[in-house]
Amino acid sequence: MIKLSKICYYTGTILSLMIGILHFFVPWVFEWYSYIPSEYENLIVSIDWVNFCFSFMLSGISSLVLLWGKKVFTGNKEAITLLGFLTFVWIFRVFIAIVNPVPLEPVAAVAYGQFWGAVLIILLMLVPLIKAIKSILD
Repeated sequence: MIKLSKICYYTGTILSLMIGILHFFVPWVFEWYSYIPSEYENLIVSIDWVNFCFSFMLSGISSLVLLWGKKVFTGNKEAITLLGFLTFVWIFRVFIAIVNPVPLEPVAAVAYGQFWGAVLIILLMLVPLIKAIKSILD
């Protein structure tokens, strides 16, 4: 069970880190600004800052959780708390997708892929989180 937990932990954390890094480039890859008229420069700057801060937060927390893997499995409460926070971020992401889903147009596969990818990351991170919490309570 510990081996499965570690596989889930590192896979989920690496996926989270990869998405955090990818998000730095999302506005340019998907040409977000082509949909916004040029006279709304404040909106473009706001989107840049929100995306940058989100990317930095997700990449940073994922990196810390990845580096603190041994601490999580030895029962370090601070490391487990950070893992719990990162898991909560992904749970919140799925909650938002349920309440206010990504539009299915122009490509429905992207919306479904984002949703099921986030669900996969949650499941991968919940396995070690539950195990770590149980180890603290025992």
